[in-house]
Amino acid sequence: MEQLTGSQSRTPRSAEAPGLNSPGDHYPIIVHSHLRWDWVWQRPQQFISRLSERHRVLFVEGPAASPDVRRTEESLRETTDYPNVIVLQMKVPAARWADGEWVDQERRRLVQRILAEPLGREFEAPVQWFYDPMAVTAFAGHLGERAIVYDCMDELSLFRDAPRELVHRERELLRLADVVFAGGPKIWEAKRELNSNCHCFGCGVDWEHFSQARKECLTVPVETRDLPRPIFGYIGVVDERVDYDLLGKLADSTNGSVLVVGPTAKVDPASFPQRPNLHWLGVRKYAELPGYAKSFDVCVMPFALNDATRFINPTKALEYMATGRPIVSTPITDVVRQFRHVVTIATDHASFIAGC
Repeated sequence: MEQLTGSQSRTPRSAEAPGLNSPGDHYPIIVHSHLRWDWVWQRPQQFISRLSERHRVLFVEGPAASPDVRRTEESLRETTDYPNVIVLQMKVPAARWADGEWVDQERRRLVQRILAEPLGREFEAPVQWFYDPMAVTAFAGHLGERAIVYDCMDELSLFRDAPRELVHRERELLRLADVVFAGGPKIWEAKRELNSNCHCFGCGVDWEHFSQARKECLTVPVETRDLPRPIFGYIGVVDERVDYDLLGKLADSTNGSVLVVGPTAKVDPASFPQRPNLHWLGVRKYAELPGYAKSFDVCVMPFALNDATRFINPTKALEYMATGRPIVSTPITDVVRQFRHVVTIATDHASFIAGC
């Protein structure tokens, strides 16, 4: 990647803000996320829920375009399990969605208005923590921040329907960020070229939660109890990263069952392969996932090898490990590099099926 001028010589705001690195400094954090707090529990929730034990957090979700609103609407609420986290959601008129400059101004106006109210006293001199590079134009330098953090969990520009402006904005965010965390080795190697204070920091796993799948006392869901075995199971988002042809072939190869648990995004379920023993169960609550994993004989990571998976470091690898089940995966680079000693790596469809 091209080196951006000035990114290596800039004095970090963290160095200008006394006490930022002090253990007793409970500075507030404003998070800008492309993912919803109440959607699939993954890296943003993992990290921010833990940071909220010591820091007040305003979790700003990216705006949603709505045909039902004529002016920008917002909702502000505390989370049930993490009372130190406030979630801000906003809807903007779908008719104005294509006007990127207007959307940026609306995002900033709304957050600045909320911070001008009494709540704002809790978010003076915050750390701005970005998951969403598209938010950089609206917010970087506009909220009196003491530092900017970019937690880069995916190469979002390679995902389906990514905005054209995303590459430019991410480069700007990498230039401005005081520190960058990269979600895996491969994406770290790419981002460190654009920010010298870039660190490889992988996802974690809620071991206590997923290890419940090992317990005799945990009951499996009713819908999986009588399915033919063995059961090959996937838990995760069902999107352009999944190899659907492989799932169909896996179902054809066994007298057992193939289960897919998770929400659908950016793909048409009508295009999914259909087999009597291939079950598309859809989204399930986070609390229910260990029960589904307990139903599995093998956990699978049937990722397609495409642009969207080139830099991924799947959180589910660690979650699967916590369940104690064997794991079979396609050759995702970070999975091969980090987990080949505990994950069966398949180089093609035939070896994937053989591995299962």
